[in-house]
Amino acid sequence: MLTNVVGDLLPSALGVALSPVPIIAIVLVLGSPRARSQGTAFAVGWILGLVVVSVAVVLVAGANEPPDEPSAVVGWLKIAIGGLFLALAAKQWQSRPVPGSEAATPAWMDAIDTMSAPRTLLVGAALSGLNPKNLALTLAAAATIGQAALSGSSTAVAIGVFVVVGSLTVAGPVVVSLLAPERSARPLASIKEFMSAHNAAIMMIVLLLLGAKLLGNGLAAV
Repeated sequence: MLTNVVGDLLPSALGVALSPVPIIAIVLVLGSPRARSQGTAFAVGWILGLVVVSVAVVLVAGANEPPDEPSAVVGWLKIAIGGLFLALAAKQWQSRPVPGSEAATPAWMDAIDTMSAPRTLLVGAALSGLNPKNLALTLAAAATIGQAALSGSSTAVAIGVFVVVGSLTVAGPVVVSLLAPERSARPLASIKEFMSAHNAAIMMIVLLLLGAKLLGNGLAAV
């Protein structure tokens, strides 16, 4: 049962990890004079955001949903999120920058490398736990865990897998930068440049694949 749940939530976890905005943000943080403290704070905030939302949804889903049709409830949730993602993928493609122009970055991102560590932690938590796309994916994954009737330890493992996979692209660069700051500077800059240039296309592909996957899983469950 645990392996089935983990396999079901992995696409959602990968969708959380493949978010261009937080990847660009963490690279900016790691290029600041206070890279060690700010980078660690951002990664901790990101992980905390995923953990808090995941645990909350698992507790609510496991306690309040009717026991006779748990798969149908989760199925309809996935259908709704999958349909939303397909619509967002189409919108993302329509709003992509014209060839030769640069995508506008959020105003807060221009100042993230000058933020204090506590504020950077809050930004990381908000990007992981309150970002609409990540929130929807976390809801879908956590609802699946909550409705699977797993033991306490298996539930913790499933949440842990989701958080670890969803944090790879944020916590991973922090660890690499702390271990080898000079050697990691150029690769991280290249990643930032690629993500900035292809933000719309990356998000469109991620939303399209996740939307189709969640929609298919939802239809199979109902």
